[in-house]
Amino acid sequence: MEGFIEKTVSDISKIDGNVLCGVSGGIDSTVAALLIHKAIGNRLKCVFVDNGLLRLDEEHEIEKMFKENFAVNFSPINAKKRFVDGLKGITDPEKKRKIVGEEFVRIFTEFAEKNGPFKWLAQGTLYPDVIESGVSKGPAAVIKTHHNVGGLPDWMKLEVLEPLRELYKDEVRKVAAILGVPKRLLMRHPFPGPGLAVRIIGEVTENKLHISKLASKIVEEELELSGWYDKVWQAYAAVGDDKAVGVVGDERKYGNIVMVRVVESIDAMTADWTRLPHEILAKISNRITNEIDEVTWVSYVISSKPPATIEPQ
Repeated sequence: MEGFIEKTVSDISKIDGNVLCGVSGGIDSTVAALLIHKAIGNRLKCVFVDNGLLRLDEEHEIEKMFKENFAVNFSPINAKKRFVDGLKGITDPEKKRKIVGEEFVRIFTEFAEKNGPFKWLAQGTLYPDVIESGVSKGPAAVIKTHHNVGGLPDWMKLEVLEPLRELYKDEVRKVAAILGVPKRLLMRHPFPGPGLAVRIIGEVTENKLHISKLASKIVEEELELSGWYDKVWQAYAAVGDDKAVGVVGDERKYGNIVMVRVVESIDAMTADWTRLPHEILAKISNRITNEIDEVTWVSYVISSKPPATIEPQ
């Protein structure tokens, strides 16, 4: 991958104008930002948007990570209300993805107008994103629109710069290791661009966000404690509108059903559900029902990709 780094940095160094890079704290956008910074230095500005759809406390972790590890110009933006308000009443998965994508671009455009001029919007788009969005060179149909590919609006004025567009996740991790990215970020599980909007089935509400964040944190903690975190591709908890009866003390309770999803994969094009030991599943289930008042049932997803996808929406 040294050859890829050298060629990419050389190609980017020839572009004119300033670059605005949207960073999520994930490995893809971080590597994209580091490659661009290596090529053009201070002509790059990184923007992190807190959309309210992140993992628990992730907004603070990301800002701390960038400021302590990377010498790039970094600006955080709190836009929680804009995203959550924009998703009110929306249940269709594709509409949710489009709304998130357009809101990101609005915020980047506003930032560019105030802090520019900028010519380019850089993103950490990977080849699987391109394929699933149906915009690759082949005959692939749209499986789901990725907010940074098919979710970009026609009115966007900035040109798109995607240095990782032809790479898979395992290749990005190799590039990251060469660039000196910390191991914790290197091995961090992928997180969808639209965030919890696609791990919440149906309308995104504050209650579902609360449940998904806490339950997903429990899943990750138990996998880390048991030594399984680095063995799997992705692990999280999803929630929808379905409810089930439970018993708390001597009283009947009608609460949410949480779906735990843990998969193994190499490139996200295919994935198999992870056969976790029953004792780990029991700990996850017990903690979720004991620590989250709104939840009465926990289920484990045993569908592989295909026919299922890794994310529920």
